[in-house]
Amino acid sequence: MSEIKTETLTQAVSNMLGTEITCADYQTKPLHGGTVGDVQLITGNATTTDGKILPYNIVLKTQKKFERYGDPDSWRREHDFYQSHFGELFTESFRWPACYRTEMNEEENETQIWMEYIDGISNLDLTGDMYERAAEELGRFQGKLYAEQPASMQSLTNLSNVNYMKNFYHRYRSWNRVYDYIRSNDCEIPKHLCNMLIDIDESVDDIFNRLDKLPIVLCHRDFWVANIFYSDSKIVLLDWDTSGWGYLGEDMASLIADEADIEHMVEYYHTCIPAYYKGFSEHADIAHIKDNCVYELMLLMFGYRLVEWIMDAGSGNKLQDTDNEKMLHIHTLQKIFEIKNEQ
Repeated sequence: MSEIKTETLTQAVSNMLGTEITCADYQTKPLHGGTVGDVQLITGNATTTDGKILPYNIVLKTQKKFERYGDPDSWRREHDFYQSHFGELFTESFRWPACYRTEMNEEENETQIWMEYIDGISNLDLTGDMYERAAEELGRFQGKLYAEQPASMQSLTNLSNVNYMKNFYHRYRSWNRVYDYIRSNDCEIPKHLCNMLIDIDESVDDIFNRLDKLPIVLCHRDFWVANIFYSDSKIVLLDWDTSGWGYLGEDMASLIADEADIEHMVEYYHTCIPAYYKGFSEHADIAHIKDNCVYELMLLMFGYRLVEWIMDAGSGNKLQDTDNEKMLHIHTLQKIFEIKNEQ
């Protein structure tokens, strides 16, 4: 856990409460973490200059430098975003968590962001209506930025590249371990699903040409259920460290296929994409776009990744857990296959 400095905590909580405090006690609870960041919920009571005792909760996100393939500065991107005027572009119905203090330790290559704790519905507790609402709000946000090209967007220099998704796919495709596996006789993935992935490989040049006809928008690039909160009838979106320029619909591929509600994937494909386009169309005319490429994007972004997960399923766990994990990922590929057949 990151060290919590009393002075920094006092300043962050003062900013959050909108009044100066003299001291604050605290307890910490990990929210999530790993190689990407350390996130702690800090709760306690703060004492104001006039002696009032106010309860508080605040989130401290500490990010150490790490190398993300093809995106070396992503580790500091969220800090840079919060330091900019990017937050002014959000609306009441679609926003990120409020930020109360940021710090950059250049010597340690580490950022700290003190931010709002979001209490809402997230992950697999999201309902179909919430999925649809999140898709529409994101489309509306992206459409507004696309149409208006605000000055605060032009000043953002730390953004992932438009070709990030293509490079990610090519990296996986060049990995013989997964590439050869779906073409081998020992592959445990059903043949029709392997053929679906092989077909994408064989037609990728045509797919990329079709993608290049789509609008380039600001993508979140981690638009999956764990980062989406439905709170007070609004959408709050967390973790902007992978954000950058990408294709219209990239985030929809994440919403539908990235460890989402597998049983409703086909349904959400048919409800969320029209909602996304509806929101985007409020600001930009995209009536001419008949080919959304979301099916292809799901396979380009997650196809080989799912193969890797199938191959690595249950490492060190019980055999039953291994089988269940494999079937979960195979089931995801099956749902993408069903989406293709319904197009």
